[in-house]
This record gives sequence, C-alpha cells and structure tokens, in this order.
Amino acid sequence: MDTAATTTDTIPASAHAPPLWKRIWNFPLVAMLVALAAAVAAIAAAGITSEALAPFIDRRLLAPLQVTLTIGLLVLVQKLLMRRLGERKHDDLPLAGAARGLVTGTATAFVLFSTIVGIAAVLGAYFIVGWGTLKEWVPVLFFAGFNAGFMEELLFRGILFRWIEEFAGSWAALFVTSALFGLAHIGNDNASLFSSFTIAVEAGLMLGGAYMLTRSLWLPIGIHFGWNVTQGLVWDVPVSGNDVDGLVDARLTGNELISGGAFGLEASVIALVLAGGFGVWLVWRAAAKGEVMAPWWVRRRQAS
Repeated sequence: MDTAATTTDTIPASAHAPPLWKRIWNFPLVAMLVALAAAVAAIAAAGITSEALAPFIDRRLLAPLQVTLTIGLLVLVQKLLMRRLGERKHDDLPLAGAARGLVTGTATAFVLFSTIVGIAAVLGAYFIVGWGTLKEWVPVLFFAGFNAGFMEELLFRGILFRWIEEFAGSWAALFVTSALFGLAHIGNDNASLFSSFTIAVEAGLMLGGAYMLTRSLWLPIGIHFGWNVTQGLVWDVPVSGNDVDGLVDARLTGNELISGGAFGLEASVIALVLAGGFGVWLVWRAAAKGEVMAPWWVRRRQAS
C-alpha cells in the first residue's frame, strides 16, 4: 500500500484552499475596486502636483507636465499593484510588443478615420475650406491624444473590462464597458443619446476587441490615440463633440446622420458602420483565437 497516496487522499480539499482573506482579496470585483481606487489616487496626485508647480513653470508646459505625471504614476501603479491583483495575475503593459502595439494601433486608426472622412466628403458632408491654424495643438495632443488614449484605456479596459470579464465573462465585460464608455461621453459638448450610442458601439467594440485579441493595453491605447489625433489635429473634426483647430480648416454639413452634426463624425452612420464593423471583426478574431472567458461561477463549476 502507498502510504503517501493514502495520506494525501485523506486530506480534505478545504485544507488546500487559500485562506479566506486571500480569497476575498483575489475576488474579481474586490480586485477591480482596489485597482480603481489606486488609479484614481494616482490621477489625483498628478493633478495636485501639476497645480502646485503651475506658478513656477511656463503655462505651455502645464499640459505636457500633467499628462506625463498622470501616465507615469498610472504605469507605476500598474507595475507595482494591478498586475498582482486577482486570481489571474497579468501585466497589461508588457514592455515586449509595446512599440508594435502603439504603432499598429495609431496607423490603423489613422487609416480608418481617414476613410470615414473620405466617404463623408464624397457624400457632401465634409469639405475643406483652407489650412487650419493648429491653435492650442499642444493641449489637444496631450489631453485628447496621450492622456485620453492611456488613462481611459487603463480605466475602461485595463480595470473595468479586465475584472468584469474575470467575474461575469467576456460578453458581459464587452457589453458593460461599451455602455459605460458611451455614457461617459454624454456630458461632452454637443452630445446626445445617439452620439453616446455610436461611441459605445464604435469605441466599445474596437477597443474592447483589441484588448481581447492581444491581452495587452498597447493596441487599444494606440487606436484611441490615433483616432482622436487623426480626427482633431489632422482633419479638423470635433473630437467627441469638442471643437479643435486642425491642420486643415474643415466644415461638416448636411444630414446629421451622415455628418454627425456638431458632435463630429463619430456620431455619423458612416463611423457607426465602419468602426463598429471593424470592432466586430476584432472581437471575432479574439473569439477564434480562444480569448473568450466564461463567467467566474461557470469556471468554478467546471473545475470542481
């Protein structure tokens, strides 16, 4: 008789289970709340620090400083804390593949939004009247580009999507984060329920699908950055309802379903179909790759 085997067999399964405090700490929704609290603290610390330094630096350097501090602190929080949270430990900002993800995402967004602009121009909804002034391009580049691209992706995909998915599964995470992302833009200038719906479909599917496919934040960050900079600083289209001065001076006109009206082309049927379709393709690719996670309780049942 194998004494070791007999002894192991008689040990109750509960003896191998982690202690209760650790199970609570690793529970997906607890991990999500901890990560959110840490991220909010980092963002607040960056804002307070930049305000404290404002009287001592050139006003033009304030936006780059605040964005740099915000991104730097969020990276620190991700590396020191977030990648160690939850049952499925994972680094969403790996150094390997960072440049490739950012460049691919930015280039993809440039081509996609430029195609949307081209179709709008053919349909008579967009036309260029001259060269733009690129007035205030630094804050636009840093806040609508770098800051929105990094901070919003870390919050919506790196925290909310990640742990909602770990708890309720991939499809729930995709639906919830898409809806929340759309609602987050309801307070923007010139926003409407329809513009929030288009943002939810376009950005929710594109960015959520990019995260599912790569299990990294670099591709969605690149797409988000490239999307905002291309529409605002290149084609002079309002960025989620916020008017900016771009490289060219352009006008949107005609039926708002085609032009998006004052909110910009993000609220147009053109962007809804093209960007939403691209998002569906990314999600389909992720599913084909096996990157769809079952809900927490289903995984528990299957493991028992």
